[in-house]
Amino acid sequence: MSLGTEDSDIMSDLRAELTENLDEAEWEWLIPHVKRDAVIVVAAELNLLDVGVAIAGDNLSFVQTWIDEALIAKPSSTQMGKWNSDAKRRFITLIVQPYVLVQEKISSVPD
Repeated sequence: MSLGTEDSDIMSDLRAELTENLDEAEWEWLIPHVKRDAVIVVAAELNLLDVGVAIAGDNLSFVQTWIDEALIAKPSSTQMGKWNSDAKRRFITLIVQPYVLVQEKISSVPD
């Protein structure tokens, strides 16, 4: 079954709305959201906006596949330890209530 015009318009509107919510944040700004268990880390190979649209649109088949393949997950204690030692580390963020989706921002400048 394909999406009808109305469904397609709704998804297009949702994508446009979420696009406006894409932002950048430092790790220390995300800590309160981690404490309330709301942060989801999105693997670099996924498009953050696509993940947000799938979650907001209740596309369970995509979301479950990403969870099963560990492409989206709660931050691990190893990740949090690394990020806590670099509180200025930057992330691309997308709020999809009640979650905050994050991807590590890849620095183009070598460390």
